[in-house]
Amino acid sequence: MAIRMLVPRHRRIALVLLVLSVMSGARAQEARQPGQPQPPAAPSEQKAGASERGTASNPQSVEQRRLPPDSTTKHTLTLPGRTLDFTATAGSIRLFDDKGEPQADVAITAYQLNDTDARTRPVTFLFNGGPGAASAWLQFGAAGPWRLAINADAVTSSASPDLLPNAETWLDFTDLVFIDPVGTGYSRLLASGDEVRKRFYSVDGDVNAIALVIRRWLEKSDRLLSPKFVVGESYGGIRGPKIVRNLQVDQGVGVRGLILVSPLFDYREFTGSSLLQYVWSLPSMAAVAREAKAARETEGAVTRADLADVERYAQGEFLADLIKGSADGAATTRLADKVAALTGIDQAVSRRLAGRLAVGEFRREFDRRNGKVTGRYDASVSGFDPYPDSSFHRFGDPSGEPLAAPLTSAAVDLTTRKLNWRPDGSYHLLNGAVHGAWDFGRGINPPESISQLRQILALDPKLKLLVAHGLFDLATPYFGSKILLDQLPAYASPERVKLVVYPGGHMFYSRDGARQAFRSEVETLMK
Repeated sequence: MAIRMLVPRHRRIALVLLVLSVMSGARAQEARQPGQPQPPAAPSEQKAGASERGTASNPQSVEQRRLPPDSTTKHTLTLPGRTLDFTATAGSIRLFDDKGEPQADVAITAYQLNDTDARTRPVTFLFNGGPGAASAWLQFGAAGPWRLAINADAVTSSASPDLLPNAETWLDFTDLVFIDPVGTGYSRLLASGDEVRKRFYSVDGDVNAIALVIRRWLEKSDRLLSPKFVVGESYGGIRGPKIVRNLQVDQGVGVRGLILVSPLFDYREFTGSSLLQYVWSLPSMAAVAREAKAARETEGAVTRADLADVERYAQGEFLADLIKGSADGAATTRLADKVAALTGIDQAVSRRLAGRLAVGEFRREFDRRNGKVTGRYDASVSGFDPYPDSSFHRFGDPSGEPLAAPLTSAAVDLTTRKLNWRPDGSYHLLNGAVHGAWDFGRGINPPESISQLRQILALDPKLKLLVAHGLFDLATPYFGSKILLDQLPAYASPERVKLVVYPGGHMFYSRDGARQAFRSEVETLMK
């Protein structure tokens, strides 16, 4: 009442008319037919990605989001000493909720050799990590019928994305199904809202989705009787054992073998005050220093056998001195000087850091005098530090970032031109929005997969595991996997569980020798 007395009569009338106009517009908006265009999404919604707009309750919106029907094409691949005739299928598997509403389309690329017996012919399902990474690295770097030259020490962002026949393709001995999890490649959500995103962008939801895609593909392709194998890279080390466990118990699908490429098994050892993070990475740092020395002196490539002394030191005297802590000055100086000698880091820097070299510190300090930083995926590769005088670490990864452009272009060109599948929307090689939204299971129990690894090996005595790493990988150092695998019970015998380490980085298969040797190990596993 008091407010009304302060407002002149003609202004009160104008205000009433304005309110009526707004109410009329709102009713008109509610009456808009489903087929009419909707207002543009708010900036925050646009950032989440166009693939996440639309709702399951709006059939036309879901229909617009769906990926196109599968495309099947025939191909002949001429390789040294052999010719492969195969069928390629680019398409998707649709996932539904408990009410039968479409939730997501998961893109797959499958290659099946012609004229084979499906009952005895192995089929292998491959995915990368991230979370938020498409399967292009494994497809175009290691196992697929076509390969992109992605050697980390030679490739640049402007490199040609031409695909060449892959002499080391696995198609000779297994059919291949590459899976792009939701939010990667062309895979997308069909439903919207926080709940559906949380379901797919989480450790358990992601595992359930990929396991279901595998079962659905087997049913759709009449391959339930085939020997089955699973391959995961990087975060695939978390996914892989969990997916195999889900397949065994929830999906009713047995798996003959699990192959993990540069895997991460346990987040706990890379975080906080864990001393094991320094133990795990020390042999790889020493390998980088010895590789650089060998290159200067034109010696042969460094192998894991050349690091036997570093491995012994890392899990012996080094760990013992670490545990004593900085309060023991003699132990700290002793380990700092030894670390400097092994890694090539300046002694004064190593002492300042108490011999506890974090990955970021090593990458910057290793060749700082020349204004260069090493890669994280492959620390034997270096690039210029864009801010060499900065007190802060402000550099990317010279061994990883240059691969993004050629891999993306190659994937899109293959899908649309060779495989004749043309989805709308963008292809996401590495989707940062997915990683940013990922639910890792916050709290006192960060993600780990050793628990599931023990379960799947115990459940099926015939299941085999192959773990492969690169010597110079600082993202997932090989020595960490070695320590964890050593803790498995006796039933995980050397005949069933094998660790192989090659000269190279996270994508060690980009090097010809490593790719050839790795293919041989995989073929042996599948026999």
